[in-house]
Amino acid sequence: MAVDPKLLEILVCPVDKTPLEVVALPEAVRRRLVEKYRDQFKDEEPVVEVGLASPAGRVYPVVSGIPVMLVEDALSRDELAG
Repeated sequence: MAVDPKLLEILVCPVDKTPLEVVALPEAVRRRLVEKYRDQFKDEEPVVEVGLASPAGRVYPVVSGIPVMLVEDALSRDELAG
């Protein structure tokens, strides 16, 4: 699910206020995130394909088109590498 370009223009990392870039998430990470957020999407299966990455290495997942900008839910680039 794509991130709205206008939304991407205004979103920044909540920690260091740097711009974010869209990155693809590995399949294993996507499956784990779908399980994590399943209960919050009772009427549909959550869709997780991409994240928003900060230059500092934090990656905020995008779940069913909604960026999850909570620092405690951010992934590290190391988690994405395997």
